[in-house]
Amino acid sequence: MRRTDNDNPPASGKTAWRARIRAERAAVPPEQRAEEAAALSQALAELRASTVCAYVPFGTEPGSRGLLDVLRAQTIRVLLPVIPDEPGPLDWAEYGGPDTLAPGAMPSVLEPTGSRLGPRVVAEADVVLVPALAVDHVGVRLGKGGGYYDRSLVLAARTTRFVAVVRDSELVDRLPSEPHDVRVHAAVTPRRGLVHLAERPEV
Repeated sequence: MRRTDNDNPPASGKTAWRARIRAERAAVPPEQRAEEAAALSQALAELRASTVCAYVPFGTEPGSRGLLDVLRAQTIRVLLPVIPDEPGPLDWAEYGGPDTLAPGAMPSVLEPTGSRLGPRVVAEADVVLVPALAVDHVGVRLGKGGGYYDRSLVLAARTTRFVAVVRDSELVDRLPSEPHDVRVHAAVTPRRGLVHLAERPEV
């Protein structure tokens, strides 16, 4: 379903956006979810990078753990987030394979068990794959509201590219935004692959 500008609520309507997209994701059949995850892995199989900050999808998030192994197969160093005890930027640790994951501070979220590298290691990444509920064509990203990624992405290098991972219907015309929202450079969707977005303002 293609949403238009007239369908978008103001910034105060982020809650409504989140509820709608979560409901849409929950309605996706498991078979379709698996097909979309495979397509996302294929779309990123040719990613050119030496270090990528990724994440382990959980619940109804698009993608799968298989994407992490696709990246590692290209000799890419894959870093995964570790949720801090207190609100702040994410910590990171290197992904060494499926047996190096364990439940973290949030039991539903798998985290790497390796040595913690600190929040500022994100500056070593060429690409950061960013979870999102939706993203628009000027790079505004709708997250879950925790603020972990907005606090983390500002620590990245100026050359680091931020790529939101979303379903095709979640790449929309316009989203509500706030001054602290860090914009992304691209989105990857199952059918469209990597889509470059209008350049974000400097942050």
